[in-house]
This record gives sequence, C-alpha cells and structure tokens, in this order.
Amino acid sequence: MSAMSTYLEDHLINFVLRNNPDDFASPGTSVYVGLINYYDAAVVEAGTLTQEVSTSGSTAYNRVQVTSWQAPSDGATQNTGAITFPTATADWGGVSGVIITNNATPGAGNILLHGSLTTARDVKNGDVFKFNIGDLDITFA
Repeated sequence: MSAMSTYLEDHLINFVLRNNPDDFASPGTSVYVGLINYYDAAVVEAGTLTQEVSTSGSTAYNRVQVTSWQAPSDGATQNTGAITFPTATADWGGVSGVIITNNATPGAGNILLHGSLTTARDVKNGDVFKFNIGDLDITFA
C-alpha cells in the first residue's frame, strides 16, 4: 500500500512546506486499519468511505487499532504485530482493499492511506481476516 489520500497530501504540504503546524493534527499514537469491498482507488482517494465493509446487520466488522510499526527504512514500514479483525458474524463480501484512518468508527474519520490487496478475499460468516506480522507494507514514494 502506498497511496496517500488527498486529505493527507494537502495537510503534509501545509505542515512541511508551508510551516503551518496548526493545519495538521497528528492522528496520535495510533491509527486504524479498515477493509474495503471492491477497491476503487479514485473513489477512496476522494475520501469516500462508502466502500468500507458494512457494519449493518451485525456483521461484527470493526476497524483495528494498530500502534506498532517497524522503524522506517527508505520510506517504508510494516506492521510488527498481527492485525486481526473480529470474527465475521455475517458475510462481509469480497475484500480487495485496505485503508488506514484516524478514526476507529467504520465510515467515519479521514482516510490517510489506501491500497489494494495483492489477492482479494471473500470473507464469509465465521471467517477471521488477519494480516500476519510484516504483511501490511506501507511505502511513501
């Protein structure tokens, strides 16, 4: 995953190049990983969260807080702990993308980063979606 949202790009420019620290509120010590059905980069880039896995019908889907990332090297990092989503209590459908946001609530907050999964996965009732240690790679380029 390496695509920054327009939200993050604009705020980084203001913070780094325009010396405007008030423009960019840090997401704090943690960010949240969410899953996207039928990833469309253009839609996600615009900050639209309608493609996130649905929480309607008690699916047990929720974003996962991640606080542990590898120290950056050459503009890249990866998760140092497993990222495990709750067990699906209904079908989540095809999952083909991932987002990193600054809010725990599905459908809320700002998308910071987004990307497609190498292999899409159909998440069914009873499945557990998980990124093992080192499986979620982030590259700023």
